[in-house]
Amino acid sequence: MQAEKYEPPASWPIGMEWRPRTTRGASGRAPCYRGQCACSLSVVGVSWWFSVRLKHQWKRSHNRADRRLSQNRHARMEPEDQEEEEEAAAMLWSIQEAEERQTQQIGASACGATAVVDVLKALGLDVTPEEAERCVQTRLRRIEAPLPDYLLSRSEAGATHAQLIRGAREASGGKAVGRFFHLHPRRSVRLVPWLARWIKKGAVPVATMNMQVGVADGEEVPDAWHHQLIFGAAPGAVFTTNPLDVVGEVEVHQRLCSDSVLLVRRDDVLQRLTSGGLLSDLSQIQGDPRWRQLDVEGQVRQMLLEEELEDGPRTAHVRIPAAYSSGVTLFGPTGSDVAQQILQAPELPLL
Repeated sequence: MQAEKYEPPASWPIGMEWRPRTTRGASGRAPCYRGQCACSLSVVGVSWWFSVRLKHQWKRSHNRADRRLSQNRHARMEPEDQEEEEEAAAMLWSIQEAEERQTQQIGASACGATAVVDVLKALGLDVTPEEAERCVQTRLRRIEAPLPDYLLSRSEAGATHAQLIRGAREASGGKAVGRFFHLHPRRSVRLVPWLARWIKKGAVPVATMNMQVGVADGEEVPDAWHHQLIFGAAPGAVFTTNPLDVVGEVEVHQRLCSDSVLLVRRDDVLQRLTSGGLLSDLSQIQGDPRWRQLDVEGQVRQMLLEEELEDGPRTAHVRIPAAYSSGVTLFGPTGSDVAQQILQAPELPLL
């Protein structure tokens, strides 16, 4: 199949090589980040590009409604707390090292297995993508299934944090251990200082994020959650791989503090209504009460009613339960001091 052509965004630096990836991501589309092509950067100019993007993300994230909450929080901080946050910074890799070492998405819905490859690489343990995929056991979308089974497959496609922890342990032969820290409901934690402290101790963080929250007006809503290795944290910013990026702290925190729900696009629902399956099955999927609580059946029937009307608003998505939990998994070498600290650390307190 011929690769689609992607043009560089208007903000792309003049003179920097533009090499868009053509590997297809979990959604079946070319991998993208909030509508922009996820590209592979030449080493020359990477640091400059990240510094420009950092300024952009900082401005953008603080132009949102939660900027006021962030400012109020800082106003209540003690002087020593403000100093701690301003100085909080730690990197597993430099930007150039991350560009050279990161693993591109290894398969459909396989961002979790991709993150495991990079986690073990950061811990000095090399495994093949095939081995990581085998151990994580990525679930795929059942594209051709009737609507009830298709939506069930969407709710669990990819991997949960538990699969990542088990996959890293098995792929490393027991040399890596991990633990998940919930960030929903919202926790009393300053994200960047918390991440920086663990990175300085030798931990390797992986974020499990709902990419469908915190989307700017006018941008397309992504159709999946995402696991990403965090290779660095600095005041106001978090550095990630797959794709290589720097994202504002406020934006990352929004995605890390999400209920376990997934938005499925209208077209993906309607085109499967004729392929069999009873709508009543949507309220009884695997005995999970969340399907009934979210009234998935009622949402689909509403879409059908809208199709019969010539005018009026159209519901953009159906909201279904998701198998994933938002938060951060910390990994470390089995038996190490940092691994013991990870396993013995208390849960983050509720806000």
